[in-house]
Amino acid sequence: MDLEHMLRRKMVISFYELPGIGWHAVEKAVRHQLWRKQAWTQLELLGIGLKQEQAAKAERFFRDASWMEAAGGRSNEDADDISVLTPFDEEYPAVLLEIAQPPWVLYAKGRVELLERPAVAMVGTRVPTAYGRHMASAIAQELSEAGVTVVSGLARGIDSKAHEAAMEGPGGTIAVLPTPIDTCYPAENASLFRRIAERGLLISETPIGTKLHPGQFHQRNRIIAALSRATIVVEGARKSGSLITASHALQMDRELFAVPGQITSPKSDGPNELIRVGKARLLSETPQLFDELPWLLDQASPYAGSSAHDSANLKSEPLEPEERKLIAFLQDQPLSINELHELSAIPFGHLNALLLNLCIKRKIELQPGSIYIAL
Repeated sequence: MDLEHMLRRKMVISFYELPGIGWHAVEKAVRHQLWRKQAWTQLELLGIGLKQEQAAKAERFFRDASWMEAAGGRSNEDADDISVLTPFDEEYPAVLLEIAQPPWVLYAKGRVELLERPAVAMVGTRVPTAYGRHMASAIAQELSEAGVTVVSGLARGIDSKAHEAAMEGPGGTIAVLPTPIDTCYPAENASLFRRIAERGLLISETPIGTKLHPGQFHQRNRIIAALSRATIVVEGARKSGSLITASHALQMDRELFAVPGQITSPKSDGPNELIRVGKARLLSETPQLFDELPWLLDQASPYAGSSAHDSANLKSEPLEPEERKLIAFLQDQPLSINELHELSAIPFGHLNALLLNLCIKRKIELQPGSIYIAL
């Protein structure tokens, strides 16, 4: 790293971490090459377009040359295996440079190389149905097995299911945090947080020491969409955070898919509406995504596992109409064989055979108490 690059990088990180300094202020500092001077007067800083309060803070920052040694100090870059990336670093994801106002600083922990892989985002409700949990896990697992990195936001529900399933495959997973890189939110996901740091990648725009506020969730959703060539919405209300991520994806000219759900389920209002108004394409199985975006499979193939199936082989074993009917009954609630008999009117002997076959196909599971659930 040459001296020019090092000074520019340190100036960007330190300037970014100053409270009250936003994206445009950093842009002005970069455009006027503030790193080339050891000190700037407040008048000079006002002259390049900074606001009064920003200029006062920046003048104190540039009062002496100590910033050159202290830059990145709050980020604790050398501790806990935290990497700090700027747009001037090779490791910074090229896909973020395609959007308006790419983050000036990203804090990362884990497998930074995942940032250069083809990625798909998966988002959805924090309180999914059994159907939503099954679809999120199944699609994320198949994407990862094909070498695609799955991006989500570490929230409970759909996000957690996507991370857990993708982490088991060669594609891996990236969790975009609303909090600083050293803080897990929600706290109940602490175990998943640690596993992703070890086997996947955690990233955040938020400097260490920053308190959580609502605006950080908006930033997180924006980065989830920006890192991904396509976004998949799996359950969510019409005004949920997952729909905000979908809106970002559309604004960034990214591909948008939605998994359809029962029209009577409030959890499916969001994806069903996206499909109805033509903003998202209906997604019913993973191979369909590869059929519509063949270039994605080509880009991901170098990272696929030895057991990965090609697009054609990823298709699920076909289901009979009666099997699909039984799965539909189990999507929102677990049911006993007696309850399924009453709902379906299928004779007991045939019903028992159908349920056994669905268990073998890993579409449903028999729980203690002779209760069936959809996977």
